[in-house]
Amino acid sequence: MISMLILTDSDLERLVSMRDAIEAVEEAFGKLAQGVVQMPERTIMAVGNGYILQMPCYIEGLSIATTKIVSTYPENPRRGLPTTPAWIVVNDAETGMVEAIFEATYLTALRTGAVTAVAARYLAPKESRVAAVIGCGFQGRFQAWALTEVFRLQTLWAYDISRERRRRFVEEMGERLDVEILETESAAQAVEEADIIVTATTSKEPVIRRSWIGEEVHISAIGSFQPDHRELDTETVKEAKLVVDSREAALREAGDILIPMREGVITEDHIYAELGELVLGLKPGRVKGDGLTVFKSVGLAIQDAAVASLALKRWREHLE
Repeated sequence: MISMLILTDSDLERLVSMRDAIEAVEEAFGKLAQGVVQMPERTIMAVGNGYILQMPCYIEGLSIATTKIVSTYPENPRRGLPTTPAWIVVNDAETGMVEAIFEATYLTALRTGAVTAVAARYLAPKESRVAAVIGCGFQGRFQAWALTEVFRLQTLWAYDISRERRRRFVEEMGERLDVEILETESAAQAVEEADIIVTATTSKEPVIRRSWIGEEVHISAIGSFQPDHRELDTETVKEAKLVVDSREAALREAGDILIPMREGVITEDHIYAELGELVLGLKPGRVKGDGLTVFKSVGLAIQDAAVASLALKRWREHLE
């Protein structure tokens, strides 16, 4: 009888820290830029009032292949459920046998926070001290945590359309992070002094406008990922030095880019680089004279594979 390992969110929380995830995700993006990754296009099904996605991946050099099944259901919090529940099936790369199943709601939030931190390393002003998080749900917490791992933040502004969510965010993260966290009554107020802005929403309409933000600012837009959804207005994207996790995926799914393209304001050439190109040094990140930078992420299976592989390694080491 074949035994199968099952790891829960609480297991993953013990096995992998945010700093671990940041390093693993950065390495994975380098592998992607090197062309040693198999990552078929993810499938997206609209089911009920949400979406169910399947995301397969194999990174050469790892002993496993992974397939994540993740759902996005914006109404779930009303049911006491996470907005983006997820699971990962782990196959042994040599035999194809299913080796493990991971509960991956925590892992998904962890690796998404990690990619924001990686992008900010290359694109944000080096002396960034003020950040803003727009969207104070489960994912927003990991975004705040990730930024504090790579920057010495002094103040973090928080905004969410739900007053209850943002107050809970301030209370919980204020106890956890060594940074002053303040809630605001509007997104405009949250971002007006920010060096780094993260949007972690499921919005269909812009939650950030260019007129609200300063000249030397970095934005990580990691929320909405449908062609008709966006978090940033056209002027923000038009003016920015634009980096994506994957050109192919962004041009297929990222409304933040596709809508300005449909408006005739930008073309595909407006994308400056993929994140992996910055990681490998093929293109420079922020350089002198850069003003606004934007990292648009739709989420890639390499992030899940990298963190899942690390978790499995840590689990095995724990057993030895």
